[in-house]
Amino acid sequence: MRSVGALLAAAALCAACSLPQHTDADAPPPDPFNPAATQLLDDTSWQLTSWTRADGATRDVPHGEGDKAADAPITLVLSTANGQRRASGFSGCNRYTGTYMLRDGKLSFGPLAGTRMACASAGGKLESDYLDALAHVDKSGVQMRAPQELQLITASGDTLVFARSEK
Repeated sequence: MRSVGALLAAAALCAACSLPQHTDADAPPPDPFNPAATQLLDDTSWQLTSWTRADGATRDVPHGEGDKAADAPITLVLSTANGQRRASGFSGCNRYTGTYMLRDGKLSFGPLAGTRMACASAGGKLESDYLDALAHVDKSGVQMRAPQELQLITASGDTLVFARSEK
């Protein structure tokens, strides 16, 4: 009987001495579509890394691997310089600029203006659809933990994923 009591005491002592598990270790990753997360988008730069259509098919996206400007990545810069929210970047063939808004956790864009060069490159073929996608963002999400990503889901169900880049 004494050995059972000693065994129980030893087990209780071992349990008390075990390392506590950090409460965040089992926590799910934060929801990128949390409205508060989009407030972190001001003064950030992004590069389009993938585009998935609503049917699951992927679109080819230039990643800047080549030496030519035609291979330059599609970019999105969100700036609050001069107290105004301005969006700008490279759309595959031309540079674009306009305004953006963050309202109720959603990123949306005002009218965008751009240069008018003609391009036959992959980026040039994607440009019109990219600018149309920015005009029709239905849902936006941001993941600020590494790897930092911005997701834009269009009204047609396409998902554009951007990786954070340095300015």
